[in-house]
Amino acid sequence: MSVLLEAVGVSKGFPGVQALDDVHFDLRRGEVLALVGENGAGKSTLMKLLAGIHTPDAGRFRLENREYRPTGPRDAQEKGIAIIHQEFNLMPDLTVAQNIFIGREPRRGGLLLDERALRRRSQDLFDRLGLALDPDERVENLTVARQQMVEIAKALSFEAKVLIMDEPTAALNDAEVDVLFGLIERFRTAETGVIYISHRMPELQRISDRITVLRDGTYVGTRETASTEPREVISLMVGRSLSGEARPAAGRSDAATVLSVEGLSTKALLRDVSFEVGAGEIFGFAGLMGAGRTEIARAIVGADAKSSGVVRLRGEELSIRNPADAAAHGIGYLSEDRKKLGVLLERSVRENIVLASLRDHLGFAGIVSDRRIERTGQSLIRKLRIKTPSSAQLVRNLSGGNQQKVAIAKWLARDCDVLIFDEPTRGIDVGAKEEIYTLLRELAATSKAIIVISSELPEVLRLCDRIAVMAEGRLTATLHNAEATQESLMAYATRFSAEGTIS
Repeated sequence: MSVLLEAVGVSKGFPGVQALDDVHFDLRRGEVLALVGENGAGKSTLMKLLAGIHTPDAGRFRLENREYRPTGPRDAQEKGIAIIHQEFNLMPDLTVAQNIFIGREPRRGGLLLDERALRRRSQDLFDRLGLALDPDERVENLTVARQQMVEIAKALSFEAKVLIMDEPTAALNDAEVDVLFGLIERFRTAETGVIYISHRMPELQRISDRITVLRDGTYVGTRETASTEPREVISLMVGRSLSGEARPAAGRSDAATVLSVEGLSTKALLRDVSFEVGAGEIFGFAGLMGAGRTEIARAIVGADAKSSGVVRLRGEELSIRNPADAAAHGIGYLSEDRKKLGVLLERSVRENIVLASLRDHLGFAGIVSDRRIERTGQSLIRKLRIKTPSSAQLVRNLSGGNQQKVAIAKWLARDCDVLIFDEPTRGIDVGAKEEIYTLLRELAATSKAIIVISSELPEVLRLCDRIAVMAEGRLTATLHNAEATQESLMAYATRFSAEGTIS
């Protein structure tokens, strides 16, 4: 296969950070090339260079054997490079058709919008791609999976030669992943290619032809997927061996109960949920999307109103009206949506770290002490191995995985008795995952009560002492790790029918 897209000696630096250094790779016609690396490896910077958002300091790109130097995102699209980012760029109040052709709408006489032509052009695109979308549906009414279909249709409406996908399955279930992979297979031809960014090794083995690895902004190597074991790829990514699939040892059965929840219900979903978490325990919640896992956390910390139920901390019943109340009682909650609810993107790393513990950083006359904030910030930056040139760096300039670490650091600085982590490793590479797993185990060893909510069954099995399974707002089982398997967890996760009765 001939080369479709090539990077030669590409470098890019920002103040205090060399994001890319002499990177090269090639994408062949008709292939899916997986691009992997730890958070901070340079993947996002490389994509922004290809998208025309930044320009390289050195090196060059070649597209179809011609120099490729986009002047901006629209120029990149018109030259045939389509990028679907992990966070969608859609306008929820517009229709599907309007989102796809925004700025390129067909007009009558060059002035009036031709709605009929817009719908027809959209439907022709959907028919060609095999997408079951309604051109007139508002995007805000679509599921995440269908919003992603809109993003794909928009990207391919530019007649793309190269499709770049950044963590496209992060919020999809297995059936939706199958649909996505079908779209990728229909897109790739003898004249097109796909760059697929993901941390999920089984996906890469299923969809990609080759895997290119970046580490710390440099090119490490490229391997044929069919002849490469996942552990070899992971070793190239992190530059060190990982502990693998070891499960936690059996915890103490006599550990004191720290958090107890009885009969927790909400008007929208939860029904009579009860459980306890002991000191030094990591307690997991598994279940399908929409089963009620996140809703449990939100009800505990007062982000959602509960219709009934009691929350006790070390035997004392709590009255929690909002997350600030929960934090005051020593219950910290790391939301699954870090950018909206976990961090302040326009503030510095150290400011974010002390957001939940400002009272502990007061100096003379009750004034916030910059020295104490800096000391706490530096300590947690080292502990969590946050990749940042300084504690003063704005969080928006960090990679997604390092933003997640800052969100975790905020609650470590608060020193809560109970820590609830909702999807703590979503969008984080395998090396950073191991670091967070180790960190959570260290926290549990200090008698903290840890709750982990995760959509990845291997993760809850890898990490949690006990696992509660949710289905349609109800707790269907609580299993000790030693007796749990992916099959048993999935069986309990699908135990209720659509009417909510035991099947």
